[in-house]
Amino acid sequence: MSATPVILAAPLLAALLDRAFGEPRNALHPVAWFGALAKRVGAHLPALAPPWALCGGALAWALLVGGVALLAAGLQAWLLSLPAWAALPLLALALKPALAWRMLHDEVAAVETALARDLPQGRAQVARLCSRDVSRLDATGVRETALETLAENLNDAWVAPLFWFAVAGLPGAWAWRAANTLDAMWGYRGRWEWAGRCAARADDLLAWLPARLTALLLGASRGLRAEAARTPSPNGGWPMAALALRLGLRLRKSGAYELNAGGRAPQPADTAQALRLCTRAAWLAVGWAVVLAAAVTAAAALRNPGAAA
Repeated sequence: MSATPVILAAPLLAALLDRAFGEPRNALHPVAWFGALAKRVGAHLPALAPPWALCGGALAWALLVGGVALLAAGLQAWLLSLPAWAALPLLALALKPALAWRMLHDEVAAVETALARDLPQGRAQVARLCSRDVSRLDATGVRETALETLAENLNDAWVAPLFWFAVAGLPGAWAWRAANTLDAMWGYRGRWEWAGRCAARADDLLAWLPARLTALLLGASRGLRAEAARTPSPNGGWPMAALALRLGLRLRKSGAYELNAGGRAPQPADTAQALRLCTRAAWLAVGWAVVLAAAVTAAAALRNPGAAA
C-alpha cells in the first residue's frame, strides 16, 4: 500500500493528540532530551576564540541537527513499512513532540488569569513565555508581551514544524524543532555572539517562509510588510505585525520596536480574541500542511513513478 495516506493523515492526528494531551513532562519529552544534549555539547563553545567558536558552533549545529534528521529518516522509513493501521498512529506520535499549540494557548490564557489577580502574578506568568526582563512592565506591557509571544510562537511551535513536515516528512519537522531549540539556547546573544551565529542564521533561513505563511493565516495584509520590518528579526515581526493589524492593537517592546503605533492598547478581551484568531490559524495550518504534503508527494511520484507503488 502507498505510504501517501499515512503521510497526509499524520498532521491531523498529531494535531488532535496535541489538543487532547498537550505536552508530556520534561522527563518524557524528546525536545527536553535534545536540549539537555545540546547543553552538554555547547558547554565550552562560547569560551573559544571567535574564529574557533564560529567554526565549532557551526560543526556542533550540523552534527546535532543532522543527527536528529537522520534518526527521524530512519524512524519514518521503518514506520512506513508497517501496515497503515500501525504506521499512522505511530508517525503521528513521532510528529507530536514538534508541535506545541495547546501549551502555548494555555500559557498565554493563564497570563490574563494571573493579571486578573494582580500585576506581580501577571508578570510572573508572562516571564514563563519570554526571555526579556518583565520586572517593570505594567499590565499593558504584560499583555503586549504575551500577545507578541503568542504570534511568534504560533509560527515556531506550530506552523513551521507542519510546513517542514509537509516538505520533508518527519526529518523536516524534527530538524526544524532541533534548529529552533538551538537558536533559543545558543543564538548570537552575549557570550554566544560567535558560537551561536550559525544557529541563529539557520533558524532565520528555515523560518523565513513559514513566518510569512503564519502572517497570511492570521489574515492581515495591508501595511504588513512595513510593520514587520520594524522589528530586528527578519521573521518574528511578520506574525506579530499580522496579529497587531488584524486586531487593531499596538504591540511594542521597549527600546526595540512598536508595531501598529496607531492602534489601541490591548485590553483583557483582546487576549481572548487573539487566542480565538490564532486557534483558527493553527487549524488552517493543519489543512495547508495536508495540501502541501499532497503536492510534494505528487511531485515526487511524477519524478519517480515506481516509488509511489
